[in-house]
This record gives sequence, structure tokens and C-alpha cells, in this order.
Amino acid sequence: MAEILLSLTIIGVVAAITLPSLTGNINERTWNTQRKALYARMSQAIALMPALNGYGTVSEDENGSTVEDTAAETFITEGLSKVLQINNICDSGHLEDCGLSSKLTTLDGTQLDLPKTMKDLNPLMVGSLSNIYQSFYIPNTKAAAFETKNGESFVAYVNPYCIGDLQTLHFGGASSGIYVGDLYQRTVCANFVYDLNGNKGPNTIGKDIGVMTVMYPSDPVVVAPYPALSTLPASKFAAASKACNNFDSEYRMPNLEEGYSMFVNKNLLKPKGLTDDIYWTSHLTVAPNGIRVAISVMMHKGEIDDLSYAENKPLWCVKR
Repeated sequence: MAEILLSLTIIGVVAAITLPSLTGNINERTWNTQRKALYARMSQAIALMPALNGYGTVSEDENGSTVEDTAAETFITEGLSKVLQINNICDSGHLEDCGLSSKLTTLDGTQLDLPKTMKDLNPLMVGSLSNIYQSFYIPNTKAAAFETKNGESFVAYVNPYCIGDLQTLHFGGASSGIYVGDLYQRTVCANFVYDLNGNKGPNTIGKDIGVMTVMYPSDPVVVAPYPALSTLPASKFAAASKACNNFDSEYRMPNLEEGYSMFVNKNLLKPKGLTDDIYWTSHLTVAPNGIRVAISVMMHKGEIDDLSYAENKPLWCVKR
């Protein structure tokens, strides 16, 4: 009997040690599968929408304060719901009624309130419609939420005035190769924070919670970067790709749209080591002087910049 009890004790100890790890691995695989399927469905749905701007009404008073805002709700009801199976839609005052938790855990373990406006998500995205001297404007629109037929929960942040693709954002025309970096905020048409399993938990970025950004009103690009838990030290462009691979074989440099999505959601993602610096992307172009440059994202401004390969800049890697 003593031997049996000893054996059961040993089995219990081993199970207590290994089961949490096994359960965690199973959850990770499940979330990864769900995430990829969700991205495919959303990409297909967005591609079917005739346009991504012009939804709803947003107006401001003489002080720049929003007095009317139906952008996000209209984007969902008159746009997404026509191409995606949606079970429930919630306005900005009732986001949690669509299965969303009021608290989210970031990559570094910090708990944040669920953002309810574009300014709550990232104040650097927000300007005023009435201020013509601002080189960008995304009004501080209210968020709206919805649940899909498959049980995922989304909160949407919408810019009804988003503008065109990269070809419209060059100095001197598309052939110049130099971007008007301070207009790039305006290419963001919609940003989503999604929860794969509603408010069941763990409600953590990188696990059941993720982000998705839709850019350009026609020929849209949908990105859903899965960023690393921490940023990497500064390096030259030539070493950046290898640095991501050395960090983890599944990680790589973000493309320009992924890098910008990470700026839009930087306060919500909150990786370890993020600074107000310029971060490499894999997007390359040729400057008017014939020099190849990398287009990178300025995390402290939300602008994009063309950088020489010889510069040392930090890196934030992603996987798909």
C-alpha cells in the first residue's frame, strides 16, 4: 500500500509540473490556428467592400470637439455586415456587451482599459477636422464592437476620411520614391482589436487578443502583426533580418504596413524595450539621388521616414 501511495504521489507531482505547460501549448496552437483562420476571413471580407472610407458622419464644433460621430457603427452596419456574418453590434457605451473584457493585458504584463475612442487607442493618430494646418487628421471617433458568427469579438476604430495608397504619398509624384511621411496616419481606414474567445480569458495580447489594421480605401491591405514580446537593440539594416531570425526562427522584419499597425497599437501592445525611436521595416525604395533606402516608422510621431542602410536603428520583429 505504501508503494502504491508513493507512486501516486510521484505521478501527482509530475502531473502538477507538466500539465500547465501542456495545457499552455495546446492553447497556443489553438489560438494560432484561430488567428490565421480569422485573418483569412477578414481579408476576404474587406476585399469585398467597395470602399473603406465615407462611412457615417463626423462633425466638430468651432473648438474641434466632436459633436456627431456615427463612423464606426456605420462602417460595421453598412459595410462589414454585408460581407461578414455578424451576430451582434454594440455601440461605444456598451462594448462589453459584445463579449469584450473591460481590461486587457499587454505584452509586458500591464493591464489597460479597453480603448473606447481613437484617442484612447493612440492620441498621436488624432487631429482636428477644423485645423487646416495639421498635416494629418483622423477625428477622435468612438469605437463600436461586434461579434462574428464564429464567436470572435471585435472592437473597431474607424477613420472615415482615409486616403489612398503609397503612390499618392510621394513628393513630386510616384517616381520620386520619397514619401510624405507625415500624411501616413491618414492611410489607416480601420483598426480592430479582436478577442478569439470573448471575455473568457486570459484576455492577453499575443494569446487570445490580437490587432488588425486595414489601410488604403481602395485596393486595401489588411495586416495582423503578431509582434515579439520585446524589441531588439539597434543594428544596421543589413543585420536586421538575421537579428529577427536569431531571436526566433519564426520571426522576421515587419513590412511597412505591419510596422505602422504596430505604431497605431503601440500603447496596447506595449512590448518590453519600446522607445520613442525610428524602427526598421523591410520596405525598400530608391531615393531621387539613386540611393536605396529603407522606409521606417517613427514611433514618437507616427510618421514614416527614409533611412540609409548605414544607420543603426532598433527592431521590433513579427511573425504571421
